[in-house]
Amino acid sequence: RAVAELERRGLLAGIVTQNVDGLHQAAGARRVIELHGGLDRVVCLSCRERTPRAELERRLSAANPRWAAEGRVNPDGDAALTDAQVAGFQVVDCVTCGGLLKPDVIFFGENVPRDRVAECFALVGAARSLLVLGSSLAIRSGLRFVTRAAELGLPVAIVNQGPTGADADAALLLDAPLGATLTELAARL
Repeated sequence: RAVAELERRGLLAGIVTQNVDGLHQAAGARRVIELHGGLDRVVCLSCRERTPRAELERRLSAANPRWAAEGRVNPDGDAALTDAQVAGFQVVDCVTCGGLLKPDVIFFGENVPRDRVAECFALVGAARSLLVLGSSLAIRSGLRFVTRAAELGLPVAIVNQGPTGADADAALLLDAPLGATLTELAARL
């Protein structure tokens, strides 16, 4: 909510997030680039059509009316299922081409689509500064935008608990808990 409030006040031109949970949008943020995609939709691996995850859930429920995940289901949707629970489960395919569906997220080993990376670079290129919030920048996926900001001579501020892969490029480092820090920042501005 604090990030969305900073955007609402005109202090952020846009948000590049590595999160796939849609929480920025749920909090009211408008210009959000989901670098690694979003769990709220699925994509066909053949025709690339994207559909809402809720639609897939309805189709799966209709195809498996008596099936229910028993046991613990984690917040990210992972669950430990027995062979008996999996037996007989009917998978549904893309309604357009019959292709295989997957969550519309970038998994480890996959590449972020070039147009999405270009959109992020354009946002950084048009910025006056870059604020990094709650990322270790341990992988190149997000780190490349900090590297570009530094190459452009933009000031970089990082708020994170612990070191990041871009500490050397930061004009400001704040080792602090993100929730309390952002709430305080939004209240003071």
